[in-house]
Amino acid sequence: MAFRNSLFLALCFVGFAFLSNINVGLAGRQLLQTTTTPPNLPKLPPLPTIPNLPTMPTMPTTLPPLPSIPTIPAVPKLILPPLPAKIPSIPTIPTAIPSIPFFSPPPAKTSP
Repeated sequence: MAFRNSLFLALCFVGFAFLSNINVGLAGRQLLQTTTTPPNLPKLPPLPTIPNLPTMPTMPTTLPPLPSIPTIPAVPKLILPPLPAKIPSIPTIPTAIPSIPFFSPPPAKTSP
């Protein structure tokens, strides 16, 4: 689609150049070159001058001393009690599920 659009625009340009008698060859390039005589440009008026602004008051070069920052009190040390010599044992959780008679399978019957 883009190729068709660009081809159409190129053909329109060539057609316009042909119909308006623009010489697109080497002779047409001479028309684009600058002439040897400088063109007569109108003189521009001079730029207006900026009015003198009043001078700003001078700033003092010495700054007053900064206020003293209060000291931060020291953080108290956190003292932990000593660890026991023997760590108490954690009770174990039984992993075997006890059998419930209602849900357990019936006992195997052996044949004599």
